[in-house]
Amino acid sequence: MTTWSLRRRPARTLGLLLLVVLGFLVLRRLDWSTLVPLRLRHRQLGLQAKGWNFMLEDSTFWIFGGSIHYFRVPREYWRDRLLKMKACGLNTLTTYVPWNLHEPERGKFDFSGNLDLEAFVLMAAEIGLWVILRPGPYICSEMDLGGLPSWLLQDPGMRLRTTYKGFTEAVDLYFDHLMSRVVPLQYKRGGPIIAVQVENEYGSYNKDPAYMPYVKKALEDRGIVELLLTSDNKDGLSKGIVQGDPQPGGLCSSSRELHGCSPKLARLSVAPHLKLNFFLRGAHSILLPAFFSPSHLPVLATINLQSTHELQLLTTFLFNVQGTQPKMVMEYWTGWFDSWGGPHNILDSSEVLKTVSAIVDAGSSINLYMFHGGTNFGFMNGAMHFHDYKSDVTSYDYDAVLTEAGDYTAKYMKLRDFFGSISGIPLPPPPDLLPKMPYEPLTPVLYLSLWDALKYLGEPIKSEKPINMENLPVNGGNGQSFGYILYETSITSSGILSGHVHDRGQVFVNTVSIGFLDYKTTKIAVPLIQGYTVLRILVENRGRVNYGENIDDQRKGLIGNLYLNDSPLKNFRIYSLDMKKSFFQRFGLDKWSSLPETPTLPAFFLGSLSISSTPCDTFLKLEGWEKGVVFINGQNLGRYWNIGPQKTLYLPGPWLSSGINQVIVFEETMAGPALQFTETPHLGRNQYIK
Repeated sequence: MTTWSLRRRPARTLGLLLLVVLGFLVLRRLDWSTLVPLRLRHRQLGLQAKGWNFMLEDSTFWIFGGSIHYFRVPREYWRDRLLKMKACGLNTLTTYVPWNLHEPERGKFDFSGNLDLEAFVLMAAEIGLWVILRPGPYICSEMDLGGLPSWLLQDPGMRLRTTYKGFTEAVDLYFDHLMSRVVPLQYKRGGPIIAVQVENEYGSYNKDPAYMPYVKKALEDRGIVELLLTSDNKDGLSKGIVQGDPQPGGLCSSSRELHGCSPKLARLSVAPHLKLNFFLRGAHSILLPAFFSPSHLPVLATINLQSTHELQLLTTFLFNVQGTQPKMVMEYWTGWFDSWGGPHNILDSSEVLKTVSAIVDAGSSINLYMFHGGTNFGFMNGAMHFHDYKSDVTSYDYDAVLTEAGDYTAKYMKLRDFFGSISGIPLPPPPDLLPKMPYEPLTPVLYLSLWDALKYLGEPIKSEKPINMENLPVNGGNGQSFGYILYETSITSSGILSGHVHDRGQVFVNTVSIGFLDYKTTKIAVPLIQGYTVLRILVENRGRVNYGENIDDQRKGLIGNLYLNDSPLKNFRIYSLDMKKSFFQRFGLDKWSSLPETPTLPAFFLGSLSISSTPCDTFLKLEGWEKGVVFINGQNLGRYWNIGPQKTLYLPGPWLSSGINQVIVFEETMAGPALQFTETPHLGRNQYIK
C-alpha cells in the first residue's frame, strides 16, 4: 500500500499543477462583474470629487443637505422630521454619532431605542435621502465633552484628540464596534451613505499633526470606502486639511466655467429614487470587485460658516489648498445655540435665504446646520469656557429651519421655494403639523427631601480626600458621567471655605444653604457654629466644554482639596446622584411624604398628569420654580433655570400615555405652586406657519 502511494505521488502533483493552469486560463476569461449582485453593478464609483463638481457615478450631483441628530429627536418622530426634510427639497441627511451615548461604559455599547443609528440611516434611505455620516470620534455638536465619553478622563495624563495611546486605544475599540454597523450601510454596499467625515473641525484644535491621518486610516482599515471629508470654520481651515490623493478630471476645468455648472441652469434632479437591499452581509462581501478598495482615499476639505462675508473663502482659500475640487459648505449655520443667562439667538429668515442662495450661486453644495435641532434631553448638553463658563440650555432649537418640536417656520417656507425651483421636479407636500395640547396644571402632592432620600441610596463612598465625578468607584469602575454629586464632611469651627468646584456647588451647614461656589466664587464664609456640624456641598455637572483647547480639564465635582481656613478638610462621604432610571427605582411610594407647606430643599416633588385622550406634544412651564430637572415616566426632559432664555421644556407626546403619567421634579432652591402645560414653545417662535 505504501509503495503504491509513493509511485503515484509525482502523477498526482502533475495533475494538480495542470488544474491550477487550467483554472487560471478559465478565470482570465471570466467576466467578474457577473458575480456582483445586480443592485450593485451601477454602484462602482460612488460620490467622487471631479473638477469643480461632485459626481455620483457618471452624473453631476449637488449636495443639498440638512442636519438632524437622531439622538436629539424622539424615535417616534424620526420619520416626521425626515419627511419634512424631503419636502423642503433637500436630498441628503447629515448626522453626528455621539460616542459618549453609544459607549457609556468602556466596552459596553448601546445602539438601541433612540440610539439605533442603523434604523435612522435606513429610514432616511427609505424616504429617498442620501446620508453623510459624521462619526467623530469628537463631534462638538454642543454636547457634553464634544461627544467624548467622560471615562476617558479617569486617566490623569489623558490627551484627548491626539495620538496619545490611551486615547487611540479607546477609539480603536469604539470604531471596531461602530464601523461594523456602518460599513454595510455605505453606497457601494447598497446603502445610502455617500460620504464620511474625518473627525470634526480639527483645525481649530490642531494639537497633533499625526492625529487626523490616524483617524483617516482608522476609518479605511475598518472598511470605509466612500468619499472622505473634513470640515472647519474659517479660523481652522488652514490647519484642518488632511492630505489625500486627489481624483483627476472633472467637468469644469477653470474658474471661468464655474457658473456654467450652476444647478439653477442645469435643472438637476437631486433626489435618489432607490429600492435597495441594505442588508448585505457575509458572503456577498467577497463578491465585490477591486474598486471597493479604500486605499489612498482622497479627503475633501469643506467649510463651516454663516455670513456672506465668508463666501470668498470658498473660491480663494479652498482653491489654494486643494486646487480644482468641488466646493461645499458643510455647516451653514441657520441659527445658533443658546446659553443659560444669555440672549436667545435668532437669524432672520430673509438673511438665511440670501446666504443660501449666494452659496449655491457660487457653485457650492450646502448642508443646513441645523435643519432641525431637537432637544438636549437629559444631561447631554455641553458648554463653552473662554473668558467665562457658559453651559448650553436644554433646548437645541437653534432657531433652525424646523422648530424644536418639528414645526414649520418662515425659513422652511422660503427654503422650500428656493430648493424647489432648483430641482425642477415637484416636491412632495409637507406633512401635517403634529397637534399640541395645553393640559391642565399639575400640583405635586408628594415630596422627598434630598436629605431624607440619602438613606435610600445605600452606603456612601468614603474617602480621605474629595474624589471628582469621573473617578468615583461606580458604574463598573467607569465613574459618573452626568448629574449631581454630594460631598459631606464634619467641621467644628467657622471660617472661610475655599476650593475649586466644577461647575456649581451649593454649600450647606447641616441642611441650611449658605451660598454657592463656582468658577467665579471660590471662597465662602461659614458662620459661627457650635458642636458637631455637617458641611455639605451639592455639586452639579452643568455640562463639559464641547469646543476649545481645554477639553482635557473637564473633570467635574470638587477638584483637589477643599479648605477651611486654609486647612484641607478630610474624611468625606460622597453620594453619586446620577439620576438615571435606576436611581429613582429606590424610591417606592412608601418613601414619599405629603407635601408640606414649607418644604426643605433641595427636594424631589412627585405628581401625576392624567390624560384621557391620545397624548400630544406639549410644553412644560415652571413658573415660580427656580432651577432643577424634570422627569416624565422615567424620561429625563432636561434642566430648567429661571434665568432663561429658555422658559419651558419640550415634552413629546410619544413619551406620554393615556391614563396616569408620573412627573418628578428635582428642585434645588425654590419650589413653585404648580406645573403648567402650554402649546407655546419656550422661545415664542410661531410654530404654526403654514
